[in-house]
Amino acid sequence: MSQATSTAPNSMTTYRRLLHYAAPYWRRFLVAVIAMMVYAALGPAFAKLIQPLIDGSFVNNDPSVLRIAPLVLIGLSIVRGIAGFGGDYYSGWVSRRVITDLRKDMFDQFLNLPCATYDRSSSGQLMSQLLFNTEQVAESLTNGIMGIFRDGLTIIGLIALMVYENVQLSLVLLIVGPLLGISISRVSKRFRSISRRIQESMGHVGHVAQEAIDAQRIVKVFNGKTYEANKFDQENELNFQRYMKRIATEAFAGSAIQLIYVSGFAAVLYVVSLDAVRSSITPGSLISFIAAMSMMLSPIKRVANLANVVQRGIAAGGSIFELLDSGRECDTGTIELPRVAGQVEYRRVSLAYQEDGDTVLTDIDLSIPQGKTIALVGHSGSGKTSLIRLLPRLYEPTAGEIRVDGVNIRDLALANLRHHIAYVGQEVTLFNDTIANNIGYGSRGTTTREQIREAAIAAHALSFIESLPEGFDTRVGEQGILLSGGQRQRIASARALLKNAPILILDEATSALDAESERHVQQALETLMQNRTTLVIAHRLSTIQRADQIHVMKDGRIIETGTHDELMQRQSHYGELYRLQFGKDAVPT
Repeated sequence: MSQATSTAPNSMTTYRRLLHYAAPYWRRFLVAVIAMMVYAALGPAFAKLIQPLIDGSFVNNDPSVLRIAPLVLIGLSIVRGIAGFGGDYYSGWVSRRVITDLRKDMFDQFLNLPCATYDRSSSGQLMSQLLFNTEQVAESLTNGIMGIFRDGLTIIGLIALMVYENVQLSLVLLIVGPLLGISISRVSKRFRSISRRIQESMGHVGHVAQEAIDAQRIVKVFNGKTYEANKFDQENELNFQRYMKRIATEAFAGSAIQLIYVSGFAAVLYVVSLDAVRSSITPGSLISFIAAMSMMLSPIKRVANLANVVQRGIAAGGSIFELLDSGRECDTGTIELPRVAGQVEYRRVSLAYQEDGDTVLTDIDLSIPQGKTIALVGHSGSGKTSLIRLLPRLYEPTAGEIRVDGVNIRDLALANLRHHIAYVGQEVTLFNDTIANNIGYGSRGTTTREQIREAAIAAHALSFIESLPEGFDTRVGEQGILLSGGQRQRIASARALLKNAPILILDEATSALDAESERHVQQALETLMQNRTTLVIAHRLSTIQRADQIHVMKDGRIIETGTHDELMQRQSHYGELYRLQFGKDAVPT
């Protein structure tokens, strides 16, 4: 009982929100409703037509009714066909518009979710919500709500006809009706529970499949095909079992409803056998009554089955709205700076990725004068990447503040803050688009082809770009798969060059390159770093020896600061790192 009480308001809330999405299209929705009302009203009309056919043609021996009946039947069928088409078409139009708008809002939410949300969620589950769950909502609106409305009106019309033909026989409905209602209600609750589990299972299936596709080279090289196939089989089998539970529930519900209904039909036949009842009804009215009751079985079964569709939509809509209601990136800043000099300051900054998790940064104080280059070095897990992630507010510090030109970055509009920052990382992200569009990604609408070409020249990328069949118009494939690692890195460097931001973040920007590519890109980056505030993370210490300051990190703290020469001339953690890379006899350069 408590479960039903708790879920009912949620179901109503979900459908109210779905109807809110349909509200802008109320005119077409109204056309669909009117068309369905006409369609439903003509169902009892067919049953009523039997009464004059029997009583007039056969009982009263009047053949004129038989001559008119075919025209009436054809006319009613044409009108009902037009009404059915109108109801289906316009309800389908509204439902697809609702899904289009829902997907638009969901994708906008994807773009604005905090990075921490993506850390906790798999892309397969998110894609399942965007694609599979929205289709469940569409089916719920088109076949579910509108179908129940249409069949419900048909049932009401047929009941009204049965009461009109004979009140005594209609009393049987007082027994059959509640039994059918209880059955449909219980089945509906089970459908909702099963539907939630099916949607979770679809997310897991999508997650396993996407992981295997994204990592297909690793799967092949490490002979992981059997392992991945077994993992997928487990999730796929679980999905199968949950679908079979839904199918079994549907089949049982259909059989139970038919048994209840046929029992009611048998009761009607028994009542008709009574002399008192038989004498009060004409043969035409009796057959019309029986026809109406026979016609009710199909819409009743459809309503029971459509309860499954509706519950799938409620479960899917609930998960969609849970996603839409989840927190977005905090963007309460109002300050818009047209240009910044690039002075950056960390003040007592600490960070824990989870509330109860370990602290990955502790009391970081760091001042970077404008136009200077600072390098962050340290073992993996020392907090270097976490520190630079805070500057563009990919994550929020749990304590302390960060300032750019003396302004707290929380007070800057998020888009404005990121407008002043360029980034080149170790894991290069390219879009399945042309090389030109990838280079111009951070400066869309404001750059010319010539500027893109100049950025490519500066990044030492022009030679390989012009050697491609379509040059700058070559599509690079998903994640730039058609390019080598060094080529992808130079495209990313050209993208940062073209953005021309005053603050530059380089996160292992040359680690994926061979010696020749590294030389070219390093030259391009040195040009890019001129007169810019630059934060560099590097494991190859040879690439940061010219930095104005080197900050050595360990266990989330800055433990040493100085130039390369200063740190090498004293007993330092940096000196140990340097000698690990270049040998124990390495000396300051």
